[in-house]
Amino acid sequence: MPENTSTAFLLPGQGGFDGAALRRADATHPQVRRVFERLDAETEKLFSRRISDLVLGPGEAGLRDLLARDSWMSQVAIYGAGLAAHEILTDHGVRPDVLAGHSLGEITALVAAGAFSVEDGVRIVAQRVAVIERHDGIDGRMVALSAGADRVRMLLGLLDEPLLAVATENHDEQTVVSGPDAVLDQVTAIAAQLGIGAIEIDAPFPFHTPALAPAAPEFEAYVRTLEQHPLRGRVYSPILQRFYEPGEPLAGRLADHFVQPVRFAAAVRRLHADGVTTFVEAGGRPALSKLVTRLTRGSDVRSLATLALDDGDRLALDTTLRDLRAAGLADPGPEGSGLAELLAPSVPSDLFDAYWKAHGHEVRERIRTDLRAFGDGQEKPEPQREPEQAGKPEPEPAPAASAPANAALDRDEVFAELRTLYAQALEYPEEVFEAGVQLEAELGVDSVKQVELLSRVSQRYGLPPREADFRLDPYNTLDTIADFVIAELDRLAEPITA
Repeated sequence: MPENTSTAFLLPGQGGFDGAALRRADATHPQVRRVFERLDAETEKLFSRRISDLVLGPGEAGLRDLLARDSWMSQVAIYGAGLAAHEILTDHGVRPDVLAGHSLGEITALVAAGAFSVEDGVRIVAQRVAVIERHDGIDGRMVALSAGADRVRMLLGLLDEPLLAVATENHDEQTVVSGPDAVLDQVTAIAAQLGIGAIEIDAPFPFHTPALAPAAPEFEAYVRTLEQHPLRGRVYSPILQRFYEPGEPLAGRLADHFVQPVRFAAAVRRLHADGVTTFVEAGGRPALSKLVTRLTRGSDVRSLATLALDDGDRLALDTTLRDLRAAGLADPGPEGSGLAELLAPSVPSDLFDAYWKAHGHEVRERIRTDLRAFGDGQEKPEPQREPEQAGKPEPEPAPAASAPANAALDRDEVFAELRTLYAQALEYPEEVFEAGVQLEAELGVDSVKQVELLSRVSQRYGLPPREADFRLDPYNTLDTIADFVIAELDRLAEPITA
């Protein structure tokens, strides 16, 4: 590993599953199937179902599909995706100096570090679900608010509800709260009046809340029956805010997770202060890697995703492996891996490696043969003459398609107003909102804040309420939001016909 470089793997929790990306990885990385087959042996015993049939079998299975079914499915899928990403990375020579899990991901991190077997990890995840379902306190959910933890705690204090709690502190402007449904309805209503955005978390239960305290002792007793092994690496807990000690009994610590909050922002800052400059999210979706980018903006930190699809519908894992190789943090790969970036940058690295192993000699021989034939038949090239310019005006470029002048003017005005609105709300200089700049990927504006700002935009222009199936993803730049506003205004201006 290069000097002064330290690497952390982040194992995601709730929401950390992307079915399409996992399937894409399964097609070229055998580690995915290998991990899920080990999980299958346990889910068949426990639930008479193979988890791989659900997430890798016929038909697409996304996170919300799993959440709509039995609660264990989403939790085991998140756990399995994290382990698969970890195994792929380590098989390619990436050696993390520390593992850190977010909520459920802390179980994955401990298994990846060798504290429990992969199979016992499934049992722990399944038991975690089972004991919650057997006790009161599951009538609730989790909501992310676009405000800091201190402000959110003040808001929760207005309601004086003992089962309502801050569940996770993700960054300075995103805090997740957990609690009963009825009380969370009041929280989101108050937040709306204060201009605080709110968005629901994809989770089956309200984790990290006092409501789960009755379930913790039963869970701890179960985990004590499992064999605990020495840790093979360092594991940092964003819940405990410290590293796990060698030989530390883990049953009680994992039971504490039921009621204690996840302080992810503080954990990232601590690891960065300790020298971590490369954070790799080993699991589905790029949520944690985006949080790291926001938390360490302006520093030398590299934050990478794995089991997620990028804007070009490419698997982030393959780009991440190339970046890690270039940084000297992964094995250089077999012969031909350098050609992969030149000849087929969009092809998964394992697929190109397999192709080159099978056909590389044929490609090399074909090139040698063609070069000999080309050289034998090549005549000395004549010096190239500059093209004559006199009397030959250059053809005019074809006119670009454009909107009518008044529509273009209206759009420019809308864009300028949006830039001012977003700059004031986010306290950014207006000049950073250039055309095409990604709100989240480049400016660190998370989805919760984007929902809040889009609501302000709708109020500013008197737009109708958005449809229930409205998706935020396409509107990730001020350009696309300006187009959305213009389209909605045009639609409102259409005459109503009988």
